[in-house]
Amino acid sequence: MRILLLGKNGQVGWELQRSLAPLGELVALDRHAVDGLCGDLSDLDALRKTIRHIKPRIIVNAAAYTAVDKAESEAELANRVNARAIQLMAEEAAALGAWLIHYSTDYVFSGQGTTPWQETDSVAPVNQYGASKLAGEQAIFASGCKHLIFRTSWIYSARGNNFAKTMLRLAKDRDTLNVIADQVGAPTGAELVGDVTALAIRKVLQEPELSGLYHLAAGGEISWHGYASYIIKFAQDNGEQLAVQAVNPIETIAYPTPARRPLNSRLNTQKLRHNFSLHLPDWQSGVTRMLREVLNK
Repeated sequence: MRILLLGKNGQVGWELQRSLAPLGELVALDRHAVDGLCGDLSDLDALRKTIRHIKPRIIVNAAAYTAVDKAESEAELANRVNARAIQLMAEEAAALGAWLIHYSTDYVFSGQGTTPWQETDSVAPVNQYGASKLAGEQAIFASGCKHLIFRTSWIYSARGNNFAKTMLRLAKDRDTLNVIADQVGAPTGAELVGDVTALAIRKVLQEPELSGLYHLAAGGEISWHGYASYIIKFAQDNGEQLAVQAVNPIETIAYPTPARRPLNSRLNTQKLRHNFSLHLPDWQSGVTRMLREVLNK
């Protein structure tokens, strides 16, 4: 079985290289062409040629335009990568009879309220990034291809840059940190996403009726302020010398950005857990593991 993975060097893509390897022959690509194969989602012609050459049984797309603020001024590029390229993949998957595995975001919702979002809730993105990701989802639905779409949020990994590393870096130089306290979600490890993806693929190959849209996030919830406080306390408890004395909560309106952010990023994962017989651990377990790796504790 041949699997095409796009976005191999992103946080989720890096973990997918590991988790998908036992399932079949893995062809993993990033934006840079190798041996005539192109994984650049902004180059639609080259992407189509690559898919047709590889003829995968499964396409796993972990690539995306993720610069939320820049998407406000680069809407065309965000739409090409997050929507038009996804439409292309879905069309090619349908023609091949292949599966398309794709990752979306809680940003397709309005971000209002406090109730965790279900897959059946109405969508209403508040920024260009969310709109482009929603358009990608809709293109998959319209194509009729076999698919799994995982909406997730607050992704992190020990590899590359993430919120935890930023907080630790700032905490070494500043005596106070001001962190947003009215946005709530669940920090979700790329490792968890990779493992759940591999398990779900194995099951849908046997039970294709499980095709569809799922919410995937770690258990529990926390604000960015609570998350930062957890990170700082863990580091201090494990002997890190930090200058920070206080982590102050602030509201989103006190930290304006070009793109609006949803306040409610909670995702209801009951459908995923039920259909695939999965346990999704609380966010603290994955974050603690990541922090131990980052701090070498």
